[in-house]
Amino acid sequence: MSLPPDTPVRRSGGDLADYASLLRRRWPILLFFLAAGIGGGGALLRLTPPSYTATAQVLVSPTGLYEQTNQVTSRQREPLNLDTEVQIAQSAVVAGKVRAALKSTPAPVDVSVPPNTSVLEISYTAADPRTAAAGAGAYAQAYLANRGESATQALDAQLKALLAKLKQVNASLVTVADTLPGLARGTAERTIALQRQNVLGRQIYHLTVRYDALRTIPVTPGSVISEAVAPAGPSAPSPPLHLGSGLMIGLLAGVGAAWVRDRLDTRIRTGSDVRRLTGLDLLSAEEVGELTDGAGSAVLLITVPGTSSRDVAQAVRGLDERRIPVLGALAAPPAGPSAVSGGRPPESRRTPESGRTPRAGRASKSGRVPKSGRTRASAPADASAPTFAGGTAHGTGGRPAPAPHQAAPPSQPHPPSADKMVFPT
Repeated sequence: MSLPPDTPVRRSGGDLADYASLLRRRWPILLFFLAAGIGGGGALLRLTPPSYTATAQVLVSPTGLYEQTNQVTSRQREPLNLDTEVQIAQSAVVAGKVRAALKSTPAPVDVSVPPNTSVLEISYTAADPRTAAAGAGAYAQAYLANRGESATQALDAQLKALLAKLKQVNASLVTVADTLPGLARGTAERTIALQRQNVLGRQIYHLTVRYDALRTIPVTPGSVISEAVAPAGPSAPSPPLHLGSGLMIGLLAGVGAAWVRDRLDTRIRTGSDVRRLTGLDLLSAEEVGELTDGAGSAVLLITVPGTSSRDVAQAVRGLDERRIPVLGALAAPPAGPSAVSGGRPPESRRTPESGRTPRAGRASKSGRVPKSGRTRASAPADASAPTFAGGTAHGTGGRPAPAPHQAAPPSQPHPPSADKMVFPT
């Protein structure tokens, strides 16, 4: 005979409602971590020293010399390559000029470019508002000075090259002019000398024009269009940033700790904990009275202290009349010194079906579910009505099933499995 199929059990954690229920059960842990996160953010906000940021705006102009440029398009409207200028403004050369101006080692500077502009926004952060303004202004002036010096050096190099070329061409022209009187007219040597004289003359003309043009080029590195002003308030720390970060960290840590605590905790406090940990449906004694044979359920009777054997027999008799199988009856030990000290328990109750006295299942005082997978439920001491556990019957045929601790009869090798537990309301 094959074993009956296992009843599918729904475990918690499948949807959002389960997580909301988890947070409701573990709200002290969540509240603790939220308070700790906000408190930590507030402490960090109080302990972080304030810092001030000043910004200077520099308009970058073409120097008039050949520079690395971008192709002007509908998206790139400025020919200057401002990405290169940003790197130059943050370079060690500019920082060295700032160090000489401030007589101290400057902090790193932040340079940004507004979209579709030729403006550099130079921001400097310091612990003092005036120091921040002075640092931003020093970086702006140092950048313009470096840009002007670079353009001037490039211009001087071009002028020197043109001047050297002019001297060389002039010397060649003088040499050719000195050889012309000694050459006879109509000879090939004189014709070649005249042709060379004309070429050297044209070269001198073009070099002189370029030399004069370079000498008249004004070097315009740019200008400061917005001077750095001492900020009125600190830029950091930011209360929304610190408190919001603490809140989010506390929330995440609280949810994680609540989830871990809920997974590790096997204590049963309410009927919902039984359903969550075992997947068994909980029914009250009144709801058991509404069960019918078509419900396909079996019932396990669990008595609590104060329940008499007459109540158990009456409940079993009523279930048998409705052809609902009874798995058995578990009698809880009575509260008293004998149960605690290990003395002899009182007389156990008998079930009407078997006529035998089932072994009483001792209730766990802590209400924990052991790791073996079998649930031990502790009933409240003030309960006065019997408690029931219902389950799905497999092939019982309406016959009462033996108690879980008893061996199954030969006709049914395995007792029905229970997937419902009923606790008193």
